[in-house]
Amino acid sequence: MGNLNYAERWEPELLETRIQETLCSPFITTNVRFLDGKTFHFTQMSTSGYKSHSRNGGWNSGSYSQTDVPFTLSHDRDVEFLVDKADVDETNSTASIQNISKVFEQTQASPETDALFFSRVAQKAKATGTYFSSTAASSYTKANVFSRLKSFLSVGKLRRYKADGTMIMYVTSTIMDLLEQSTEFTRKIEMTQIAEGGLGIRTRVTDIDGVTIMEVIDDERYYDSFNFDPENGGFEPSVNTYKKTADTALVTGKTYYTLSGATYTAVASPDVSDIGDYYELVTAAAHKLNVVIATPETTKVVPKISSIYYFAPGSHTKGDGYLYQNRALSDVFTFPNGKDGNVDSIYVDIDTVEYSA
Repeated sequence: MGNLNYAERWEPELLETRIQETLCSPFITTNVRFLDGKTFHFTQMSTSGYKSHSRNGGWNSGSYSQTDVPFTLSHDRDVEFLVDKADVDETNSTASIQNISKVFEQTQASPETDALFFSRVAQKAKATGTYFSSTAASSYTKANVFSRLKSFLSVGKLRRYKADGTMIMYVTSTIMDLLEQSTEFTRKIEMTQIAEGGLGIRTRVTDIDGVTIMEVIDDERYYDSFNFDPENGGFEPSVNTYKKTADTALVTGKTYYTLSGATYTAVASPDVSDIGDYYELVTAAAHKLNVVIATPETTKVVPKISSIYYFAPGSHTKGDGYLYQNRALSDVFTFPNGKDGNVDSIYVDIDTVEYSA
């Protein structure tokens, strides 16, 4: 018998993708009214307080002010996939639009929503100066982890939001492991599901003083800044990027760098009258997050556009196949309090080590 060519068999089922579900789903809101454009407005009002009453008559005049605070969405994303008819047939429908859209949502869309959420909250917390810290991840131990997390919850006005029972604290797997071993901590840590708007989160969860503590297992989404335009799409933690100084004198007090091989080194005392081969830092490298604290009362993931289109062969001009298009316009905002306009409902602690690709 001569050699036979056997057709390969393709199973229609995909290997299950094991990835942590969207962690920020409790913060996603659709209760935002857009009139035109991509901006919505938050009205902040404040009033003056009492003054001492005089029994000789008269009233003390008070004052109030009302400020319109605009919030503009800027995270506008899209992608499309074309699956040739022959590819669908020859893979026994494994390469179907249904499978591609499922994998895309699991491995790209959901993690990116978390990455946007964590990085936006981190940047906002850093800007406050008060609700932000940098701690070496290696300094967390089972002997200090509980008291350290408790200390974060007592910063500034966080107690006010903690008392409402809506605050959520996200921690790394390492910190959650230390909590399980903590000599200061005796509460039970278990797998729990939190549902919001039909979306579910299943992860290792516990609480401290009524504050839900959630573990971030897939930590590639858990950094304080991201590049959302890498060459192959998606997102990745930010790395240090530099540009050569312009053809002008250097600015006194600003940090400049020299390049040797592939290494940039900060210059302690650059010659401000000579540009030379100096470089400026354009984008700073990301840091892994240790702890993120926020409440859905004041921090919102706001989607405006979530469009998914499906076109059968012959109903478009892209080619002889099935076309999938997906666009998402959203952003993350932390609102100030209504009293003095300050942000006081979040806290972020980052690792001291810079991310390096």
